[in-house]
Amino acid sequence: MSENDIVVELKGVTKEYRQGTITVPALRGLDLTIGRGEFTALVGPSGSGKTTALNLIGALDRPTSGTILLEGHDLTALGGRARARLRRDRIGFVFQAYNLMPVLTAYENAESVLALQGVPSAQRRERVLALLEEVGLSGMEHRRPDQLSGGQQQRVAIARAIAANPAIVLADEPTANVDSETADRLLAIMEKLNRERQVTFLFSTHDPRVMERARRVVQLVDGRVADDERRESAMVD
Repeated sequence: MSENDIVVELKGVTKEYRQGTITVPALRGLDLTIGRGEFTALVGPSGSGKTTALNLIGALDRPTSGTILLEGHDLTALGGRARARLRRDRIGFVFQAYNLMPVLTAYENAESVLALQGVPSAQRRERVLALLEEVGLSGMEHRRPDQLSGGQQQRVAIARAIAANPAIVLADEPTANVDSETADRLLAIMEKLNRERQVTFLFSTHDPRVMERARRVVQLVDGRVADDERRESAMVD
């Protein structure tokens, strides 16, 4: 894999948390490389370090030691403002709890990152309406989150995550709060975006449906990579 094909690289990353007088290791020298266009699932038991790894890659937290590169930028060397800009411009997030702004409409939630970037309103409108149609929410752009089902809210979150054409979308248990049928629809949407737009997805998940669709499954155990399985193809509808 050439340097231009690498989106994220973790080198010897450790993360420790303090619980009173006890130090609890979450990651223990994690090495991991994510290439452009991958559809990868991080799996493992609770406490294996999946969410910790996503938080570090997403510049939401800092490692205890080691290096994290995002498109060649060393996250561990950046200050707070630079990290915030990188999060805004190059990382998309899809959370288990959707994390939509309750007072904003589906359209306003999806365009929020573009507005922060200063993208002109006409360009924002064109891009956001196209994305909402692509995720199956055409005609629902004026509904607030409390007027949408859980699956529809997660579709808004997906549209928001990819609106700014990020380098990578980090999806932390994105199917955990929806039923099986809705989960399959959400995964089909993300798979289509990966296939047709080459959006890079990295999941943290316990969901067998995500593992079945992933083209790469990385198993973490006790904060280390225990297995790394690459597949030529994955399950599709």
